[in-house]
Amino acid sequence: MSITQNLQQIRQNLPEHITLVAVSKTKPITALQEAYDAGQRVFGENKIQEMEDKFEALPKDIKWHMIGHVQSNKVKYMAEFVDLIHGCDSLKLLKEVNKQAKKHDRVINCLLQIKIAEEDSKFGMTPEDAEKLLKSEQFAKFNHVCVTGVMGMATFTDNEQQISSEFKLLKSTFEQLKSIETENCKLKTISMGMSGDYKIAIEEGSTMVRLGSSIFGAR
Repeated sequence: MSITQNLQQIRQNLPEHITLVAVSKTKPITALQEAYDAGQRVFGENKIQEMEDKFEALPKDIKWHMIGHVQSNKVKYMAEFVDLIHGCDSLKLLKEVNKQAKKHDRVINCLLQIKIAEEDSKFGMTPEDAEKLLKSEQFAKFNHVCVTGVMGMATFTDNEQQISSEFKLLKSTFEQLKSIETENCKLKTISMGMSGDYKIAIEEGSTMVRLGSSIFGAR
């Protein structure tokens, strides 16, 4: 099936309130253009340099999401155009995003990455750390970032019960943090679910799914 057909099929089964992020990392510009022509406007990349190159080459109404782990020293390269950063997992990183966004007179939306998987390899904060960060005096001074939700990755496993309970943890973390509403914290997004587990994620309350192979084919 083509990229266009894949997108049509996914959209038919996707509830209206779910934002579809097309994970286009490592894919050529022609593939992104085909997805764009099929109506896709939100793309997710995990390397800033690659995202910057694609931003230059593709239509300007695309919303670029940074979905990979972010190094502070690379933030400046995407501060001018990135729409949403999924993987914010420290005050230090948010401080840098705030600093770089200020230079472009923008507010950059960010999601806090919560560690919900049992695997050691996944980045993220504990729900307690996230709450502490959002209530901290330092975070309150950041005028150029807005935390708009949470993101998490489930363990890579066939055990659907485990995946489901990890997604439940992210949803309950979101509910717990939602009461913190400030100028720079307005939680509305739960980014969870990838090609292998997005249907479970939607059942557990996801509002944003990140799909790569089910759109562009296996790597």
